[in-house]
Order: sequence, then C-alpha cells, then structure tokens
Amino acid sequence: MAHQISLKIYYEDTDAAGIVYYGNFLRYLERARTEFLLDRGISIAELHYQGLFFPVIHVDIHYRKAVKLGETIDITTEIAEMKNASVVLKSHVLRHGTVLAEAHVTFACIGRDGKPRRLPEELRKLRQ
Repeated sequence: MAHQISLKIYYEDTDAAGIVYYGNFLRYLERARTEFLLDRGISIAELHYQGLFFPVIHVDIHYRKAVKLGETIDITTEIAEMKNASVVLKSHVLRHGTVLAEAHVTFACIGRDGKPRRLPEELRKLRQ
C-alpha cells in the first residue's frame, strides 16, 4: 500500500529560473522514505542506534515535468521489491495527480562493519 506526503517548494529548492534543482529530488525521496517507514512503525533512527544502517545503493529517476517555486507536490512511496538485505521503493512525484517524476530507490541494510545484514524483522513484515 502506498504512502503519501506533501511538500511545498521553497526558493531554496530552485535554480535561477524558479525550477526545482534536479538533485533536490533525492532529498524529497529520502523524506518520503523516512515517513513511509515511520507510518509503519519503523524508525530508521532507532535501527541506526542498534547498529543497522540503510545506505541508498541505487537510484533511477525519470523526470517528466518541471516542478516550480511555490507549488505543492505529493510523493507516493511503496515497496516494489524486497530481498534479504535490500529494498526497492517505487515513488511518484505528483502535482494534482499528474506525474512529474518517478523513481526507484534501492537501499541496503548493513552493519557497523559495512557488511550486508539481513533486513530486520519489522522491515521484512512489510513484504506481506
């Protein structure tokens, strides 16, 4: 099931033409991922303090339409794929239901030593 957040676009998000700088989409997707997990009772911060880390290892973004200063966008997030030590999230950036961008973000689970770890049980339960 998809989760949705809304974000307002501020001056700091844009370039000189008032269009969102493409790299800022990564921040928006990260925010959406964190809220997606929190909405399901999973705190990345708590897992971090337990010694589990979740680096993004791959991002694929297709930009379709510009996002501009002053607009409000919605970002939907859902699980596209889950393996033993990684998750692929599918996200859509929308304005009034129109797809502005779509992305697949893969994050892995690693321990303090940097080696892959099995996803914690609370994350694996999201597969169901």
